[in-house]
Amino acid sequence: MDWKSHKIDALLEQALLEDKAAGDATTNLIIDPGLRASAAILAREELVVAGLGSIPRFFEIFVRLDPRPQAQTRFQVVSHPEMFDGVRARHGQVLAVIRHNARVLLSCERVILNLLQHLSGIATLTRRYADAIQGTHARVLDTRKTVPGLRTLEKYAVLCGGGTNHRIDLASGVLIKNNHIALGGGIATVLSHALAQRKPGQRIQVEVRTGAELDEALANGAEAILLDNMTPHEVKHAVDRIKKEGRWIPTEASGGIVLENIRAYAETGVDFISVGALTHSAKAADISMSISAE
Repeated sequence: MDWKSHKIDALLEQALLEDKAAGDATTNLIIDPGLRASAAILAREELVVAGLGSIPRFFEIFVRLDPRPQAQTRFQVVSHPEMFDGVRARHGQVLAVIRHNARVLLSCERVILNLLQHLSGIATLTRRYADAIQGTHARVLDTRKTVPGLRTLEKYAVLCGGGTNHRIDLASGVLIKNNHIALGGGIATVLSHALAQRKPGQRIQVEVRTGAELDEALANGAEAILLDNMTPHEVKHAVDRIKKEGRWIPTEASGGIVLENIRAYAETGVDFISVGALTHSAKAADISMSISAE
């Protein structure tokens, strides 16, 4: 993750602006402006870490928002060499230690924790799904079901948890879904248009919900298949059918897939399993910040 990219920089700055961190009324009233402090970021449960690179960036950006001397002072973010994004942290383990002006630490505390908790929650849930299908051929995919504005970071968290990114946006790949088919005149028609007008290198994926739709998609040149809302038994039958085509056609299962049944889907031989819950339903990880004067 390029934490210094323009996109990420703007996102982190907006988080600080939203919280009016530079105008922290409580902290500015009662904390000595010259006080330095140490803040320990702690895992309060077993989790997979994601977002550590955002910590120094928040303080570097804060300087632009608060011209007062306290914001300009030196800071240090230290973590154990074995602690980095994608690592499993134990309950009570220190993820990082920050040394900075006490006012700045207090003013940035919430936005730092919000992001770490959210991204680590996604990484932790993704790791559970990836672990559940370990030893099979399948890989866990994320979806575009992300919080507006946070997609890049959320998909990064999926990678930290051992998942695989699906297309980042609508321009990143061709996926013909049921509404495209309904509005475009049927599977044969939309596939004909897509195959004739696609850009070089674009693979045409088609969503199917029945065996009949699968047969039609294959007969008309589909190059990848999304098996939507099928049972594991139906997915197994579809995967076996696709293998008879004599050409490589990636397969993806989607819809109604949870931790309790993902193993059954993985054992069908499907290549990918997409799970929207990785990003839209991940519980925030329990992470805290303990601050003390130096």
